[in-house]
Amino acid sequence: MPTDVHGHGLCAIVFGGAGFIGTHLLAHLKATSRYSRLISYDIRAPQRPVAGVDYIIGDVREPIRLAGELAGAEIYNLAAVHTTPGHEDWEYFWTNVLGATHVCDFASRIGTSFLLFTASISVYGPTEEPVDERTPPAPVSAYGRSKFQAEGIHRSWLENGADRRLVIVRPAVIFGPGEGGNFTRLAGLLAKKRFVYPGRKDTIKSCGYVGELVNSMEFARGLGRREFTYNLSYPERTTSETICQAFAKVAGFAAPTRVVPLKLMLLAGFGFEVLGKFGFKTSINRERVWKLVRSTNILPTALVEAGYTYQTDIESALVAWKQASEGRFT
Repeated sequence: MPTDVHGHGLCAIVFGGAGFIGTHLLAHLKATSRYSRLISYDIRAPQRPVAGVDYIIGDVREPIRLAGELAGAEIYNLAAVHTTPGHEDWEYFWTNVLGATHVCDFASRIGTSFLLFTASISVYGPTEEPVDERTPPAPVSAYGRSKFQAEGIHRSWLENGADRRLVIVRPAVIFGPGEGGNFTRLAGLLAKKRFVYPGRKDTIKSCGYVGELVNSMEFARGLGRREFTYNLSYPERTTSETICQAFAKVAGFAAPTRVVPLKLMLLAGFGFEVLGKFGFKTSINRERVWKLVRSTNILPTALVEAGYTYQTDIESALVAWKQASEGRFT
């Protein structure tokens, strides 16, 4: 087992470890037996705790204070405010930028030599044309801008130490057991035969399975490069229709066929916004409708060129999710 600078067993700290991706990452790190101690540092308690992980409640918006033998600990920074829409613009910067500053300051203080940061494909903005890591970022949302700024903070940390290594992963929409997000909501609508295509069927939605994301993180760490920035999405172009058809095949849902005009969907979104002003709880609004109709056409060029081999595609990933969740997409 690797040791830190004092000869102790190597420790890993996962900021944001209580969340969906953090839980899967910690389970993987536990299985590798590479670390003598695993710490999750998160503002909330885990819903699916991993045995053997030290769960510490903490807020990255405040300076990081952790005790114990942590010299040289490797850091995985997943902490973020990410739901869009769902927050005021300032909230994304408060957590994502200030949090990056505090994590990198902490990494400097304890002598971390390896740091992995999860950014987002939101740094590119929505795009119909394919983009990859060589494409200049052009974020249009507060979330995307905050993540791009956080990337710069992590790169500044890298530049201030010759022995440091940094991996930045820009995940697309990630799905799998415990997600509770876009794919889970889609599965629920498909099961109830309530899903309709907003305006079009061919919206490109780059995505990836959570197990694939964790595997890619391990692969990127193993490359040993001083800096490696990569997108995580399936290489194949995945449309809204492709995703729905995969769900239909794997889960037995009826494949949706109806396309509702975009203007009508936007009008309905506005109506729900008005109802929200009167206390009616709903997640439907015009911004969410626009998210459904705008493509995110992201290519994982850097990962493929580095030699990464995908273990799943959209269909086999849904099969794995279904099996892991006892037949449910939760």
